Amino acid sequence: MARLNDQVQALLEEYADLLTLTGGDAFRARSAEKSARAIGGWPADLADMDPKAILEIPGVGKSTVGKVDEVRRTGTLESVEKLRAKIPPGVRAMMKVPGVGPKRALTLHQDLGVSTVDELRAAAEAGRLQDLPGFGGRTEENIRHGLEVLEQAAGRADLGTATALAEEITAALTAVHGCLRCTWAGSLRRLRDSVGDLDILAAAHDSAPLMDAFAALPAVAEVIVGGPTKTSVRTRAGLQIDLRVVAPEAWGAALVYFTGSKAHNIKLRTRAVRAGLKLSEYGLFDAESGANLASATEEDVYAALGLAWIPPTLREDRGEVEAAAADELPTLVTERDLRGDLHTHTDLTDGVASLEDMLATAKARGYAYYAVTDHAPDLVMQRMTDEKMLAQRARLRELADARAYGRMRLLHGTELNIGPDGSVDWPADFLAGFDVCVASVHSHFGADRATQTRRLIRACENPHVHVIGHPSARRVGRRAPIDADWPAVFAAAARTGTALEINAAPGRMDLDDDHVRAAKAAGVRFSIDSDAHSTVQLANPCFGVGTAQRAWLGPEDVINAWPWQQLRRFLGKPNLRGG
Repeated sequence: MARLNDQVQALLEEYADLLTLTGGDAFRARSAEKSARAIGGWPADLADMDPKAILEIPGVGKSTVGKVDEVRRTGTLESVEKLRAKIPPGVRAMMKVPGVGPKRALTLHQDLGVSTVDELRAAAEAGRLQDLPGFGGRTEENIRHGLEVLEQAAGRADLGTATALAEEITAALTAVHGCLRCTWAGSLRRLRDSVGDLDILAAAHDSAPLMDAFAALPAVAEVIVGGPTKTSVRTRAGLQIDLRVVAPEAWGAALVYFTGSKAHNIKLRTRAVRAGLKLSEYGLFDAESGANLASATEEDVYAALGLAWIPPTLREDRGEVEAAAADELPTLVTERDLRGDLHTHTDLTDGVASLEDMLATAKARGYAYYAVTDHAPDLVMQRMTDEKMLAQRARLRELADARAYGRMRLLHGTELNIGPDGSVDWPADFLAGFDVCVASVHSHFGADRATQTRRLIRACENPHVHVIGHPSARRVGRRAPIDADWPAVFAAAARTGTALEINAAPGRMDLDDDHVRAAKAAGVRFSIDSDAHSTVQLANPCFGVGTAQRAWLGPEDVINAWPWQQLRRFLGKPNLRGG
């Protein structure tokens, strides 16, 4: 089921946090964070690798190899257990509250005696935080808002986590004798930003073997309720999963029903009633005779209602039923339409894979073009210099000239940092040397609306900025979006011809679909990017495509779905190599 990589990554991240909280060696904490990223982003499962192979992972040293072996043998790390004993568990939990880092968590614990998230909430509501050194009224307000974000995210999983778990479960159930079909439904199939529970649907003549196998899965911590048609369990991570088993002939109707959304299903049932029909998870029936008119496939059900099949990502009652009835559903952008990726990282900064490995994986994805966009120097922790960036550019040009990756165009870019005043790293003459520039907010998330709006608009107005990366700077379940006048930002992006990114990293999903819909209406173009920091993460765009589809985007709206010549004109680089 879950990879050893994920277990080791979680323990190393906790080790780094605990070191920071206890005043341990800062270098050791940073090293643990780097190793955690490297292991989490490595494509192969550590469980199948020997120590020599693990040592070859970039960013992993002998000490980490020893820790991997310890986790493999014991399931934990002694160093973590010792540090846990020094800090109340709730203090580290407080670090998950947006706006509360290690230093603030420690200050809250030492100066206010706050040791749990609930105690933090009570202290914030009582106005006790603003008198602490380095806090103040604005910080207290941000922490209160962070507590709201954390509460909303409780028990939810990001798309990456939910998809991996759903794939594991459906693969295991598909292998059970008598299982005829198995897939996931619900909000995951609709590709919502995050998932509160998983809905698994299976078809079989006898449900008992499937229910037994489901309850016995390694990820299951408890069975909430069990029965012949539905079993609900809770995983060790706290996520609820519902398995429903239906007769094969009802598969299509059940898939429509359990995919949802609730509002979409109500619209379908209302349409059915007006036509003298009855729609349920078992099929579409004539209300008088009870005759089954359609149930085997989703297409059959929609057709019997006088509708074209509606893609799951559109099923939110936002006009899709009316469009399907008029045969006016949009042609949606798909993952197959994407011809390249314009926002990726290597181990030159905070990525965990080499330039060559990232390029090889991009080529395997069949891309026509691919941009490397490592961080710029204003993100000080990445230690970028002009010399490092120019050396990378030279290497990329060398590989391009040698056609080392076939006909794939190799673009040298950077991810710039948008400062509080809207300025970006490097002067204009240096920026002019890049093929593509992505500019993103990486700091000052708590600034007021006017400040955030000005900084984003100024970045759009920079002639060297092609894409605004993860524009709202949100982290799903971890950090709220920055407060900005979004209509003004969208108008500026449309006016300047600056694309806004749909960042497909599952922890970001930024912009969200509501913002994308509003930006499209303002005339904005978009880029669906992986923001990959490892070869595995180059598969992220499938999640961003879901957001784009939910906003009704077509290939014409997405710059990295455009042919090379059209993208080259957008970038304003008529002499760009490979043209």
